[in-house]
Amino acid sequence: MSDCQGLGDCDDTRMQRIYEYLDGALTRSDLAEIKQHLDECPECSQQYDLECVIRKVVKRSCTEAAPENLKNAILQRIHAIRPVDA
Repeated sequence: MSDCQGLGDCDDTRMQRIYEYLDGALTRSDLAEIKQHLDECPECSQQYDLECVIRKVVKRSCTEAAPENLKNAILQRIHAIRPVDA
């Protein structure tokens, strides 16, 4: 664990502040404070880098289209279990 200063107890606030920083949900002065903290705290910087990677992977995954054969297989299964309308 790092001996973080400036943000309070990093164990309690680290991820919330990093999320807010990444989301652009901080004031200009808060942005500067978090940026400085990330520059000085290896542990928080590592958490920030990890969150950036996770967000990139999720974003990329959300833009990929399912293969047509997978879509067709899912639709066939749905039709197979759907009750017949009377």
